[in-house]
Amino acid sequence: MGGTVAFGTVGTPLGRMLVAVSEAGVLAVDFRDDPAVRARTAERSGLVPVEDPDRTAAAVEQLAAYFAGELREFALPVDWRLTTRVQRRILSCLRETVPYGSVVTYGRLGERSGTGVPARAVGQVMGANPIPVIVPCHRVVAENGLGGYSGGTGPDVKRRLLALEGVLPPALDFGPAEGP
Repeated sequence: MGGTVAFGTVGTPLGRMLVAVSEAGVLAVDFRDDPAVRARTAERSGLVPVEDPDRTAAAVEQLAAYFAGELREFALPVDWRLTTRVQRRILSCLRETVPYGSVVTYGRLGERSGTGVPARAVGQVMGANPIPVIVPCHRVVAENGLGGYSGGTGPDVKRRLLALEGVLPPALDFGPAEGP
């Protein structure tokens, strides 16, 4: 495909997050920014890294506004190249049909997406979501609880995101975010 990818970072209550933006849109979001994450994203996408703060500005601003409680819907184009066709259908359905402050079960999202993918496999798609927060996999829960969360961050980050959106009551003290 060719092309370039620009990286930006945004400070959040969960630490510094990395956003990768191609010419087509947001390609990836990661809960940590380090050279290995950047290199892996560029390699997986086949894109050449460039410095382009103008390209990443909208994503950085919208993520900051989301975490400040000022933004409920991201208005950013998405570059789906790091997903398969089935993943794209499920993640697109999630992004389009599960708004801020609401949740859906893994099984219901599988049904809603029209893919016929069972709940467990939807969980795997959520775990492989390259664009968490913007494509809100934290809004997908198990029938009997929260379920897991991607990016090596664990369920604490999922709880914090759902509390930010008012789905769960906020904890008295979240403390520092755990994880890498």
